[in-house]
Amino acid sequence: MTVLKALEKRSGSCCELCGSKTFLEVYEVAPTRGGNPDESVLSCEECARQLADPGLTDPNHWRCLNESMWSEVPAVQVIAWRMLTRLRAEGWPADLLDMLYLEAETLEWARSIEREEQAEEEVVHKDVNGLVLQAGDSVVLIKDLPVKGSSMVAKRGTAVRRISLDPDHAAYIEGKVNGQTIVLLTKYVKKTS
Repeated sequence: MTVLKALEKRSGSCCELCGSKTFLEVYEVAPTRGGNPDESVLSCEECARQLADPGLTDPNHWRCLNESMWSEVPAVQVIAWRMLTRLRAEGWPADLLDMLYLEAETLEWARSIEREEQAEEEVVHKDVNGLVLQAGDSVVLIKDLPVKGSSMVAKRGTAVRRISLDPDHAAYIEGKVNGQTIVLLTKYVKKTS
């Protein structure tokens, strides 16, 4: 039996999220090994579109989760938890989240995507050789660098100790050169041991 047929049988040929009976498709709930009905939901085109692109999310469409969050299917529960979490600022989803109970394994599955997104968003600072820089490291300049807003030039070979990292941009670090704190581009520094 195909995944689609198994999901149609399980759901009665309805979207397992909003109940729609049109334009149904298999939506795999990440992370997945693929091809397993237990890791998928039968979704209408509209639900799948909004799940795939958070920018298209219509909070009113997801009021359907008031019903579907009670599903006994873990994949449906995971989607409900993720969407309610995404929409939490709307107010009503926070109330539903407070009522939603997930088994430990299902909650771990629901949260796994958050960890992947956080890892992707994590800013990693690397020197010219690709070595990871940490706050407090020492680096050496590999090029003469004019300092904007000053007549000073930070010379090649200058050691910069106890650097600090820009939390938003992987390309920038800060350090003191000749007693002045300046911003440096990571592509012009080499980590010292």
